[in-house]
Amino acid sequence: MTAQEAFDNLDPQGWAQQPPHVRLHLLEEVRDRMRLFASDLAIADGDMKNELLGEDLYSYGMNLIATVVPVANTLTACIHLYENIIKGHMPSPEKITQISDQIYDVEVKPLDAKDRLMSATQKMHLRIKGEPKQINPLEKPAGIIAVSGAGNYSSSLEMVKAMFLENKAVIHKPHQLNAKTDEVWEKIFEPLIEAKAIAFIDHAEGKAMTTLEGLDKIYFTGSTAVAKAIDAASSTPLISECGGNNPCIIVPGDQPWSKKEIEHQAIQIATISKLNGGAVCGRVQTLVTSKHWPQREEFLDALERAIEDQTPAAGTYYPGSDKVLEKFMSYYPDAKVLKPEGGKYKNANFVVIRDIDQDSFAVQNEAFCQIIDEVALDLPANASEFLPHAVEFCNTKLLGTLGSCILIDEKTKKHHKPAVDQAVTDMEYGAVTVNTMPPFVFLSPYLTWGGNEEGKEFVSGIGNFGNTYCFENIEKSILEDQFMSMGHMMNTNKKAFDHLGTNMAEFSMHPSWGKLTKMLGTTAVDNFRKKDF
Repeated sequence: MTAQEAFDNLDPQGWAQQPPHVRLHLLEEVRDRMRLFASDLAIADGDMKNELLGEDLYSYGMNLIATVVPVANTLTACIHLYENIIKGHMPSPEKITQISDQIYDVEVKPLDAKDRLMSATQKMHLRIKGEPKQINPLEKPAGIIAVSGAGNYSSSLEMVKAMFLENKAVIHKPHQLNAKTDEVWEKIFEPLIEAKAIAFIDHAEGKAMTTLEGLDKIYFTGSTAVAKAIDAASSTPLISECGGNNPCIIVPGDQPWSKKEIEHQAIQIATISKLNGGAVCGRVQTLVTSKHWPQREEFLDALERAIEDQTPAAGTYYPGSDKVLEKFMSYYPDAKVLKPEGGKYKNANFVVIRDIDQDSFAVQNEAFCQIIDEVALDLPANASEFLPHAVEFCNTKLLGTLGSCILIDEKTKKHHKPAVDQAVTDMEYGAVTVNTMPPFVFLSPYLTWGGNEEGKEFVSGIGNFGNTYCFENIEKSILEDQFMSMGHMMNTNKKAFDHLGTNMAEFSMHPSWGKLTKMLGTTAVDNFRKKDF
């Protein structure tokens, strides 16, 4: 189908007038259809990546996490939203706190008891400019949003958000890498196609789609250069997410971190940094440390062990990654090239670059592959003195404004609470996390995803993709967890991680207490598994 044919085939007015009980039924039907085609999604996704690699590094369970879980979780959140709307009200936040004259903090939680149990140690916040305002999706005007899918993941949950949070019909164009998975998504979304709420087009129709007359918005995920080209060629408002260099501020503890704590944080960073071969929007790239932190070298050594010995190899498959790696190595010829699983895979090397200059190449460039760099600031190893200057460095030196992270132990966080709170407020990023990784903000349908670039150069994008509480004017989303949370994603055993992926997918598509019990029980048993790679 061409872009123009898709546009002509949609019925945005008819979709906007669909009552909430009809929408609820459609949401449930689409989620049920995911169970029929989940295997096809995972296989198509894995085939694409493994064929590009020329070796089998992407497993079935891993591919289920990449394709099924984000969309199914978003569908479930929308189901609970429409259940509330049918009862005559919007979902209520936990708490609203005024931070300053025009800034408010809205605490939100998952709308289902099972999801709340899953995120029991987390706190979610929306930081809003102006008086907090929720808008019922059914009160928004009809229209059409064109969604241009990402290349690194085929789970284009923006489709769901556009239809059910913005009240718009959707044209969806996949990235060429994900053309096969998009054929499966088209089968899954068949009830919404029949309702003329969505139409799928060929990956080659990108330019034709973004220059259509009569679009209300364009949702784009991809490179800054392409986003700028779309913005220049179209008069349609653009909402875009384009990545960047995402920092992880390592806050020196008032007391030394234990060996267990150091290892835990190192494995957490290594696990997330290896997902999708490093091609993850929001994954941390630059570690920001204090040069005077006594445990700095110990932590970096632990991180290298976690990457090379304690977590499995991951495949760097994304097209162009070889050129990126070559460029980084030309600037940092002494960078450490780690070879997970003894170097048995040709595309699984991971590069760590220690102690780079504040104005060097890596600071102003996104790797989007398996590279981590470190900037050691010449600042006291004290949280209250270190944090403000670390935040300033992130805001003024690093490329982009998409995601950021602060790692700080519980005692230090409690003792320096005003400094930590101020750091979260001052971080000029669309996602700010404390003791968890930024991609989990993307995975939460209750938060927003996008840059925070008001008054800055276009890098990470314009605007953000909405939240199921339907609050407006969101500056950033904040996600906080415990320093040693059981919920951190830690991939130290391949079989256990595949079990996790399979069980997460099953629960996301059929969120019953039985599926949750199975997932938690299997995870508890798998925690005792030893290294299997």
